Amino acid sequence: MNFPENLKYSKDHEWIRVENNEAVIGITDFAQSELGEIVYVDVTSEGETIDKNEVFGSIEAVKTVSDLIMPVTGEVLELNPELDDAPELVNTDPYGNGWIIKITMKDEKDLDDLLDAKAYKELIGK
Repeated sequence: MNFPENLKYSKDHEWIRVENNEAVIGITDFAQSELGEIVYVDVTSEGETIDKNEVFGSIEAVKTVSDLIMPVTGEVLELNPELDDAPELVNTDPYGNGWIIKITMKDEKDLDDLLDAKAYKELIGK
């Protein structure tokens, strides 16, 4: 399993990569492997401001549906358009083409509550 050092991780298994005041969010390699084959990503929050720890969408696998939890407060700028036709990108490239949303963060201090790669690995027992 892959846990890039340049990302921050939530206890809900989302990752965030900060690029200036914008950030990209997806689910971790561990989360996608636990869910299994992803068949649909449902995010309808584009243009909305979502608070930290609030649900911003859901992800559907063959056997289950799981909520997507916002790791930081921010305005959803963009949904990954490729996921409409290829939701399996979340399985095959969770940290690259399988990203889910781009946001503008409201407060960078929210990042202080997230885990680094080492702490996330400890959380999941890897």
